[in-house]
Parts: sequence; C-alpha cells; structure tokens
Amino acid sequence: MTRYKTFALASGILCLSFILNAQDENNLKLKDFRPVSIYNIPQTTPEKAKFPVIDFHSHDYPETNEQVDQWVKTMDAAGITKSIILSYKTGAGFDSVVTKYSRYKNRFDIWCGFDYTGYGKPGWQKNAIKELERCYKKGAKGVGELGDKGLGEFYSTPTPGWGLHVDDPQLKPLYDKCAELKMPVNVHVAEDKWNYLKADSTNDGLMNAAIWKVDMTKKGILDHDQLISTLENAVKNNPKTTFIACHLANSCTDLNVLGRLLDKYPNLYADNSARYSEIAPIPRFAHDFFEKYSDRIVYGTDMGFSKQMYQITFRILETSDEHFYYHDFFSHHWPLHGLGLSDDTLQKIYNTNSKKILGE
Repeated sequence: MTRYKTFALASGILCLSFILNAQDENNLKLKDFRPVSIYNIPQTTPEKAKFPVIDFHSHDYPETNEQVDQWVKTMDAAGITKSIILSYKTGAGFDSVVTKYSRYKNRFDIWCGFDYTGYGKPGWQKNAIKELERCYKKGAKGVGELGDKGLGEFYSTPTPGWGLHVDDPQLKPLYDKCAELKMPVNVHVAEDKWNYLKADSTNDGLMNAAIWKVDMTKKGILDHDQLISTLENAVKNNPKTTFIACHLANSCTDLNVLGRLLDKYPNLYADNSARYSEIAPIPRFAHDFFEKYSDRIVYGTDMGFSKQMYQITFRILETSDEHFYYHDFFSHHWPLHGLGLSDDTLQKIYNTNSKKILGE
C-alpha cells in the first residue's frame, strides 16, 4: 500500500509537472491555445433568431427517432421553421432518410444525390435520370450536396462519381432534368485557400488547415481556382438550373470571387453554412458583402443540431458583438466578431431567398 501511494504521488507530480510545462509559453502548442476574452464589452446570446429561418444546409445527423424529435424541439426553440437535409443518397439509402423524417414532412425537405452507377459507359445518364425522377416522386425537393475537392464528385452514395467534375458535359442531361423538375442543385467545390497553403507559421488558418488540408500531390487533382472555374462553367452552361454554391463557394479569403459569379449568373445562389468562423474575423467587409448580395445568400448551418450551435450563428449574423470565442465549434484560433446585419438582409437570408428557390 505504501509503495502504491508513493507511486501515485510520483505520478501525480509528474502529471502536474507536464501540465505546467505544457502551459509554459515556450512549450504551448497552437492546437492547445484556448484564450478567454477578458474585454468588458457587450455580450449577446440570441436565444432565438430574429426572424423565422429556413436552414438550407443540414444533413441526416440523428440516429434515432427520439433524436429527430429532439431536433424538432430545438428548431422550435431557435426559430427554425424548416431544415434542408442534403442526404447525398439515391436508392434504398435515400428512401430510408425519407422514412426517418416522414413524421415531420413540413419541417424537413430531403434532397437526393446523383446516381453515378455505370459512369464511363454509354447511356449511364439514362439510368441516372430514371433514379432522379424516382427520388423526386418519393419526395426529393432538390439535389445535393454534390462535392468535388479536386478529384471528382465523391459525396453521392452508394456510387460516387470520381473523376467527374461539376462542369462535365455528361452531367448536362441531369441538370436539364433538375431544371424541368424545379430541383435546385447544391454544389460544394474546393476548400478555402488556407487548406492549400503550407501548414507552417505563416498560415493564419493553421489548425483548421491542418484538419482540412488538400493534398495537391495527388495525380490529376484540380486546385482551388480550377474548381471555381468548373462551378462557373456548370452555372453558365445550364442557365435554367438553379445552383447553390455552399460554404460561400469556399472563397472566404476573397469573397470578390463569389461576388463576380453572383453578378454574372442570376441562376446562382450561395449558402453560408460552416463558414461562420471564416467570415467573423472580417466583420466590416463581410457585412458589406452580405448586404450587397442579400438577395442571393441563404442561411445554412452544416454543424449538427444543438441549441448552442444555432445561437452562435445568430450571434455572428445579428449582433455587433466583438472578440468572442467558441472553441468547441471552430478549430480556428482567432476571435470572432458579429456582422450586425440589417433586418432587411436578415429576413432575406433567413427565409425570403430560400422560399424563392423552393418556389414557396
């Protein structure tokens, strides 16, 4: 017993020594940086959105019916009238998602993926269109999220479209069918530019970039600007199809890239999902951008379905709070700031634009 106590005491001392040493400024790692703001400035926690909200970018997070029920309760408390479930799926997988949310048909819209089965063989689009029509009849209101980070569309399940970029002419029959059925298409291209830079001391998005780093050594991979070009080509060549560039087209380091596309193509919108910590460091520029393009941006989350998650998004969009942190939700080390958007812009982003896209 004495020997055990001695060992425990020694272990405790070693552990304490390790913690104290790790907190020394010469040993502290950026991944462990958890600053707490001590500014005596206004702090706001919106319990509910200022206006009714349609969340245009969410996913099939709940694993049980009870979790779906809890999600609806959280939506009620936060002021979320509807959530768009981007399922990526076709076939039985899509059907199962429709079934899961069937008790709340007015609260969730389910979007499907594209079926790339047989891609590369003549006539594969015929079966893809047939499955798209089947999903539409089953309840699909749109398509997405299509995802290409350089090597082709990989999000759709069970069959991805590796090597197929969003502007490939082979996809035109599918986009035409989406236009005919009035099914918008949500598109994810690239990642933000921090994730293409070296993960070194000059990268101010270092920790997030370390998680989402894009490996540009892979054969045939397209870079950020090339992927933006594929998005532009798809939008330009399919003017009757409505596209939503999710995550602000992954152009948060240069929102002018997205602005140029919005200026040129009336069939393009953007959602701001999962890019709150990327725009919050530049509140004045982001504020002006959102105000200018208030008719073309829709609210999205893509961060689960907790009460605090919704409140964080409202705080960033609605308030003028400064210098605050949410380490549990964002991997960036920098402080966040509210954009303080106008009521008119908030209403458009929260629901007006979404209703227009959905034809409601």
